[in-house]
Amino acid sequence: MSSIEDRMAGLVKLPSPVVELHDERLDHHGVHLRVKRDDLISSDIPGNKWRKLRYNLEAAESQGFTRLLTFGGAYSNHIRATAAAGEHLGFETVGVIRGEKHEPLNDSLAYASAHGMTLTYLDRTTYRRKDETDVVAELNREFGPCYVLPEGGSNGLAVRGTAELVGEIATDFDLVCCATGTGGTLAGIAAALSGPQRALGFAVLKGGRFLEDEVRRLQLDAFGAATTNWDVDVDFHFGGYAKRRPTLDSFIEDFSDRHGITLDWVYEAKMLYGLFARAEAGGFKPGTRVVAVLS
Repeated sequence: MSSIEDRMAGLVKLPSPVVELHDERLDHHGVHLRVKRDDLISSDIPGNKWRKLRYNLEAAESQGFTRLLTFGGAYSNHIRATAAAGEHLGFETVGVIRGEKHEPLNDSLAYASAHGMTLTYLDRTTYRRKDETDVVAELNREFGPCYVLPEGGSNGLAVRGTAELVGEIATDFDLVCCATGTGGTLAGIAAALSGPQRALGFAVLKGGRFLEDEVRRLQLDAFGAATTNWDVDVDFHFGGYAKRRPTLDSFIEDFSDRHGITLDWVYEAKMLYGLFARAEAGGFKPGTRVVAVLS
């Protein structure tokens, strides 16, 4: 066990459970559903957030960094998770937030701030250039030497972490589904599959077709090769990132009533809504065994 793992042992619990769900809406079409409860890994650093952070935190520590700098929107779970992990492990943290500052802070940013994260803001035009050398250099000048994590935490090291999820599934399956914001989780899952198994990511933001290039880039960065055993569905973003509609809210309420699981509306609710809609439209062969990742 690495030093990072050892110090996080009380906060992070792996492997996460895989639970079978029975729902007549899927049963009617012969689709068998299990959910991978990555949302139960940690209340502070849930699901794919810990998987993406783990190897990056090891790299930051081994390279002598004491400060993490990362990017995200105002509702970013990655921002929250980085703040919590940094506080627990003794890293200072800086969150670069897209758009203008609004007060009072929403729950996500208030949480990050309460856990020691320094928040700074970039206008949307500059934020689109956040990966360019001059923008990163200016942030380093302002905040000192930082280990820079990309938006959503997705890079080659993160993909190595998300790939480990597949090895925790001890039952046979045909398809793994996940919500997709930056492509890191989908890239890792797909890279770890074998045989005819496939992965399906549901884009949670509008105009998500670019994620196809991102998944390939991330796989190349992590493993030196890209796979073709995955797809991205761009039809269930409900208006864009962190946007919702009454139909999605109704789905969340109904799913909670049926299964006792309250879905996150930014990510996993869109993924499961899309999964159920595809099943209703006859998009899966009878007998298809699906694992949906909740994170």
